[in-house]
Amino acid sequence: MSEKDVLAQRFEEHRTHLRAVAYRMLGSLSEAEDAVQEAWIKLSRSDADAVDNLGGWLTTVVGRVCLDMLRSRTTRREDPLHDQDGQVRLPDPVVSRADGLDPEQEVLLADSVGIALMVVLETLSPAERLSFVLHDMFAVPFDEIAPVLGRTPVTTRQLASRARRRVQGGAPAPDTDPTRLREVVDAFLAAARGGEFEALVAILDPEVVARSDGGALLPSLLRRGATEVASQAITFARFAEAGHPVLVNGTPGVVSVSQGRPLSVMAFTVVDGKITALDILTDPERLARIDLSAIVG
Repeated sequence: MSEKDVLAQRFEEHRTHLRAVAYRMLGSLSEAEDAVQEAWIKLSRSDADAVDNLGGWLTTVVGRVCLDMLRSRTTRREDPLHDQDGQVRLPDPVVSRADGLDPEQEVLLADSVGIALMVVLETLSPAERLSFVLHDMFAVPFDEIAPVLGRTPVTTRQLASRARRRVQGGAPAPDTDPTRLREVVDAFLAAARGGEFEALVAILDPEVVARSDGGALLPSLLRRGATEVASQAITFARFAEAGHPVLVNGTPGVVSVSQGRPLSVMAFTVVDGKITALDILTDPERLARIDLSAIVG
């Protein structure tokens, strides 16, 4: 085996972890793959023998690549994660079978990385996001993150602290019991299918937020409050009618399918038994990338 083959093998041992880092940083599965590939290119051009901790080195390299990508979005004013009205668009969902994640998805979604949390991460500045993701989610020391940002460790710690407060305020810890979560989702679907307005209001948090991302071809909608969201759910009951149970970012969700093609992916955030956030992806372009063959029987 050549030295390059050995290096490639060592890199592959870290690929899944690096995808997890990049996904949290970028909210895009395709861009995460690009960032990981860029890390491989940088490694192949470096003196790997001089690297004591390859995993740590690669993590910070991916962080730097992602930071550059986030900053480039801002510079070009073409941030694909915001619509024309400035509303936060939804990150790519990770959709899997209702009966569980495969091992690679488990690594990708460790630490309960739900859609609601990813939406909050999109609101952070690039520097805040890097500091929070690397330190709070992957335990990278601040003195290793600081050089990536060109900041001092003290400033980096402050960035992470500010990000942490925003995350805790914007994405409260959700319920985690999968059986109970599925019951809540099924109750929502049953009420939507039956046009039962009062039943919908009862299962929604009074301050519930519903976000619908239709991409470039369909309007992106933002709804707030149980009454408004319940009315919208009844209006779009066709999605509920075609719904199949799945996991969306590791928690019970729904994919609506017509003639073998996904119409929407619905992610639910449940806190204290009430739905606090409903995130619906209806963007045809991104939905077309979802392979349903192993998801919907």
